[in-house]
Amino acid sequence: MVLLPQYFLEEKTSHDFPPPITHPEFYYGAIGVTVAWQVLFLVLSGDPGRYRLMMIPAVLEKAGFTIAVAVLFIQHRVSPLMLLSATIDLLFGVLFVAAYMKTALDSTAVLPATSRVADLRSKK
Repeated sequence: MVLLPQYFLEEKTSHDFPPPITHPEFYYGAIGVTVAWQVLFLVLSGDPGRYRLMMIPAVLEKAGFTIAVAVLFIQHRVSPLMLLSATIDLLFGVLFVAAYMKTALDSTAVLPATSRVADLRSKK
């Protein structure tokens, strides 16, 4: 919900956070990729056991942003507000790691496909 309005705020973003955006393809591409990830997170939350492996790239996505912003902050290239956003992503990344570990211990997690096929064959 927060990201979609960004599609209409390129000029305002350029004004509020100089320098102006010089490569709009990167701006709109980043928004598009980020929105796609948010949809993936919603799908994953619907059945974490089934989509457990999707948590690995989710952690990498959260770590990539967090690390990049931390380095840029140390270099005085981003604002403290951006660091706050990265901290929120860090929290979500930690929660994905916890969920990944919990689903491994959860006995109701989905069996691998080969086990399901063997179970179906044995019922015939």
